[in-house]
Amino acid sequence: MVGWSRLLSPAAQFANYRAVLQAPACRNALQQQLRRMGGDHGHHHMTVKPSRFQWDKFKDLMHFYVMLGVVPITALVIYSNIFVGPAQLAEIPEGYVPKHWEYEKHPISRFISRYIFSSQQQEYEKALHNLFEENEKAQIRKLEEQVRRKMSERNDYQSYYYRPTVAKYHRISKEAADELEALRGD
Repeated sequence: MVGWSRLLSPAAQFANYRAVLQAPACRNALQQQLRRMGGDHGHHHMTVKPSRFQWDKFKDLMHFYVMLGVVPITALVIYSNIFVGPAQLAEIPEGYVPKHWEYEKHPISRFISRYIFSSQQQEYEKALHNLFEENEKAQIRKLEEQVRRKMSERNDYQSYYYRPTVAKYHRISKEAADELEALRGD
């Protein structure tokens, strides 16, 4: 209840000033603000109004992107439809294997199929490669599990790794050993 009384007190004060705000002189001042300009040449004033900067900026950017994107794409589509046109069905010559983009009807679809998307055969082979990789990983996991099981059965320790050596350092140490042997002399 205390909160409501807190909200009602400003409303009651506003009701006292309501008659003043509805006076004709005050109503005109609220509707249009004028900036009085001083000077010798008579009655000058400037109307103060809200800024239109955001609206003008939006229109400028909209026109820019329409001219940059929509107009060239529309011109390209119209050109391809009028001058190139859709593909015609024809007999395939003997010994000729058509490319995957030659099956598309529209010239823009052919362009996208040729330069942007990969062929169905390529997608299929990529999927097969992913399946092969996952199968290899599963086999390696299975083999590691077998090794762990055998180690636990035999109470063995973990030594199934191989530490690779670099042949360059082996050759250097071999040359150093040969030099020492030559210096000592037998």
